[in-house]
Amino acid sequence: MKYDFREIEAKWQKRWDDEKAFEAVDFSDKPKFFTMVEFPYPSGAGMHVGHIKAYSGLEVVSRKRRMQGYNVLFPIGFDAFGLPTENSAVKFGVHPRVLTDENIAKFTNQLKRVGFSFDWSRVVDTTEEDYYKWTQWIFRKMFDNGLVFRDKTLVNYCPHCKVVLSNEDSQGGKCDICHSDVVQKSKDVWYLRITEYADKLLMGLDDVDYLPNIKMQQVNWIGKSTGAFVKFDVKGTDETLTVYTTRPDTLFGVTFMVMAPEHPMIDKYADKIANMDDIIAYREECAKKTEFERTQLVKDKTGVCIDGFTAVNPVNGKEIPIYISDYVMMGYGTGAIMAVPAHDQRDYDFAKKFGIDIIEVIKGGDISVEAYTGDGEMVNSDFLNGYDNKKDSIERMISELEKKGVGEGGVQYKMKDWAFNRQRYWGEPIPIVHCPHCGEVGVPYEELPLRLPPMEKFEPGTDGESPLAKLDDFVNCTCPKCGAPAKRETDTMPQWAGSSWYFLRYIDPHNEERFADPEKLKYWLPVDWYNGGMEHVTRHMIYSRFWHHFLYDLGEVPCAEPYAKRTAQGLILGPDGEKMSKSKGNVVDPNDVVDKYGADVLRVYVLFMGDYEKAAPWSDSSMKGCKRFLDRFAGLMDIVKGTGVTPELESAFHKTIKKVSSDIEEMKFNTGIAAMMALINEIYD
Repeated sequence: MKYDFREIEAKWQKRWDDEKAFEAVDFSDKPKFFTMVEFPYPSGAGMHVGHIKAYSGLEVVSRKRRMQGYNVLFPIGFDAFGLPTENSAVKFGVHPRVLTDENIAKFTNQLKRVGFSFDWSRVVDTTEEDYYKWTQWIFRKMFDNGLVFRDKTLVNYCPHCKVVLSNEDSQGGKCDICHSDVVQKSKDVWYLRITEYADKLLMGLDDVDYLPNIKMQQVNWIGKSTGAFVKFDVKGTDETLTVYTTRPDTLFGVTFMVMAPEHPMIDKYADKIANMDDIIAYREECAKKTEFERTQLVKDKTGVCIDGFTAVNPVNGKEIPIYISDYVMMGYGTGAIMAVPAHDQRDYDFAKKFGIDIIEVIKGGDISVEAYTGDGEMVNSDFLNGYDNKKDSIERMISELEKKGVGEGGVQYKMKDWAFNRQRYWGEPIPIVHCPHCGEVGVPYEELPLRLPPMEKFEPGTDGESPLAKLDDFVNCTCPKCGAPAKRETDTMPQWAGSSWYFLRYIDPHNEERFADPEKLKYWLPVDWYNGGMEHVTRHMIYSRFWHHFLYDLGEVPCAEPYAKRTAQGLILGPDGEKMSKSKGNVVDPNDVVDKYGADVLRVYVLFMGDYEKAAPWSDSSMKGCKRFLDRFAGLMDIVKGTGVTPELESAFHKTIKKVSSDIEEMKFNTGIAAMMALINEIYD
């Protein structure tokens, strides 16, 4: 029998649509199963084969669960706000709304053509007013609960996109959107206090079934460390410099301190600093560097010794010099560090360059050659001499610091509060009003959504201001609290905002009174299985877990963790083994594959090409092998005769069923497909 994939696929896709075959039922008597893939950003390029692999895994799981009698919710939506669409709209001279609608229509057609069993009655679009109303509502709740604040600080700024970027969006000193070099710029920034939830985010990992490397990446990203805050008096002033250290037991080895060039103490005591001109010149050099450039471990050490005041080591009373250097950032820790050059390589290199004393306090290395960073017996450390257990020496030092009132034990996090505003048009307006009398006031809940106004000219300003700042009708308003003339916030939210809670809206996408009905939330949550890319496990996932924990604390959701299970797929590489990109000419268009071989071949191939969790190169010859497999499967109808099955074949059937069932649960799709290929061969033989 010839397998006419075009006729067969079109027939069944139409029937699924007509019969609404994959729509989930709220409050069914069947056991529920909420499975979810990361909703796509609807770019103008359309879907790529990576989308197909990402969705095909849980597509198989969802169909299996339906056959097992579960009430399956397998939804889809579109994460449609953001810079790429806005940049394209500027380039082509069309409105982002027009582009977004066109791109969503293109994606919808492609998804249906590939035959995914999504529940199309629950589609969400983060740019629709009935969606971002609730994004703003959650932000307002955070504002009311003290989790939103505004601060003027040095930020990562992309001159090309003309937008402030979070640390997460500018890794390696490059803009995550356009890959341009990021610069440091002083701006007013809205932050979400995600650090308030750091411990809850860490502890919650004990209650979920995530891949081990996903858990590890989140633990490392949050970066909890235990140590001590230590106070150093600054001679000649009434100030103390507080530093955080994970090794307070090495305090006797501190021979200098380093402050961030932007530290406010410098300006406060500028008249006491003899070499202020040198410091100003150094600051100007630092301002030209990105945060990434400033904090690289392997780089020349630069700095200026402050000629005007010194610090006093609190454990031995010795005066030590204070330097400024670019590798210390105001946004990290306290903006100052204590330096133990004998036991920290960066401090060691700095001390060698500037001729600073190096005092050994831990035996075990040769400090004439390099810093010793291992463990060992404490020396040159007064009451710690002879200690050879790091934990004991740290505890003793913290005890002594607390007795003297010059320090205390404490915790720090690598994760920083989330920079939450962008100076662009295509995003959720931030529902805040600036009143000269009342300060920052939230837009009343009953006035949400604060609508994104239509604009013909939405290019970002050269001054770094949001395009919305040009609209007087939008900007000028009255204060909701006192009625005085006021100004609306003109920055918009980052693209991560809408994706931080979209799984909740799937549960009740048409509710006009709440983001979702509490009883439906109780029925469907948590998401039983979530699959997505590894590139999102430390940003999107941590952000969405933060929002969910907050809503749980408010009593708005029934569970603390949103995702019971999280898996990830590997990349599909080009045929040359390199990451697919247009510039390399190695991109594979899924439309071309479906046109030539059909949707089933494409879906089988992306699951058969290798370990699902690992990267694998595209291979046309392997795809042709999948086509032959499906042709042989369809051909069984021509060779199977009668009603009987041999005992040997019956045994082979049951072995295959057992293996494939197990492989699906373990996401070993390639070996499951191989088992079915072997069964087909046995039948033909």
